[in-house]
Amino acid sequence: RSFTPLSQLTRLTKLDSGPRRQLTESGAVSAVLNCVNSTESEIQEKALALLLNLSLDDDNKVGLVAEGVISRVINVIRAGSASSRAIGCTILTSLAVVEVNKATIGAYPNAIKTLIWVLYSGKGREVREAATALYAICSFVDNRKRAVECGAVPLLMKIGGMGLERAVEVLSLLVKCKEGREEMRKVNGCLEVLVKVIRNGSERGVQCALLTLSCLCCFAEEMRVEAEKEGVLEICVGFLDDENEKIRRHASSL
Repeated sequence: RSFTPLSQLTRLTKLDSGPRRQLTESGAVSAVLNCVNSTESEIQEKALALLLNLSLDDDNKVGLVAEGVISRVINVIRAGSASSRAIGCTILTSLAVVEVNKATIGAYPNAIKTLIWVLYSGKGREVREAATALYAICSFVDNRKRAVECGAVPLLMKIGGMGLERAVEVLSLLVKCKEGREEMRKVNGCLEVLVKVIRNGSERGVQCALLTLSCLCCFAEEMRVEAEKEGVLEICVGFLDDENEKIRRHASSL
């Protein structure tokens, strides 16, 4: 069957950069992209897994974008199986390791909007991978406003409240732009979500929630009043001797 060579190539390229380099230099990427367009979900998934492996090498990341990977991947995230959507989001995360690709992906029509659509309509792994891709892309400043304008903030708040800390990590980037802060102010229960993560989250979650809340409290007086009512001051005092330097710093600033 036509996906057997894809499986073999995926195995070969998983751990070894040599075959990855040989494959991209041989001009095989266009053939792999054709398989990504397949209407057979199994072929599509195998082709995406191979594409993900090829994207692991920094030398390949810009070249893959030049080959037209972004448009194919966005189409798959829109129309593919749940598994294909998840792998597609992971490919965007991998490509976005390179700064120039963050700008290219963010400026690509519907790229950010498509990831936000996955947050809205997806489940489990798809949502996690879409949030991770958004985090990678929004570390580039210009993309933060785009994500806010596409409606990311209320969805991220909702997902963060359901326990996905990666959503709060994305919010800790979006809060750095004025548009992000304004949107967060409007979301009912915004403060409760952040305080819940500060009380119960992992080290990384606590760090991001403290930073987000600190920015919001600098921005709006009503957030300061609400935060005090929620007992944030006492929580912050408890963090002032935390082992994690960033948690100490954000708690002190808050």
